[in-house]
Amino acid sequence: MMGQSLQQNKVVLVVDDDDALRASLEFILGIEGYAVRTYAHGRALLDDNALPAEGCLIIDQRLPDMEGLKLIDCLRKRHVRLPAILITSNPTSMLRLRAQLAEVAIVEKPFVTGTLFQRITQMLQ
Repeated sequence: MMGQSLQQNKVVLVVDDDDALRASLEFILGIEGYAVRTYAHGRALLDDNALPAEGCLIIDQRLPDMEGLKLIDCLRKRHVRLPAILITSNPTSMLRLRAQLAEVAIVEKPFVTGTLFQRITQMLQ
């Protein structure tokens, strides 16, 4: 597929506690040619000692063990600088401000796949 040759070796890390959403993102992003790694909660990502040097994070704001922006903050403190997309529904103005200050893009749920792909493409350029 054309998408696969264009995206080969680009890693997208997905953190979401919703099994169905995680599986569908893994499937759709895989079809587009991305290498996808999924995690059900923030601690699983933090425990991964083999994070890629390049790629993109897609993180749900409402995780069972910590909020998404807190997870991104923990990663930044560990010098993980992967660009991040926060997925959430009905973000408050405070959350938008916090995400902006952290240089994190927000894509609202339910999201249109095209919008998410546009953000991923921007992040990986």
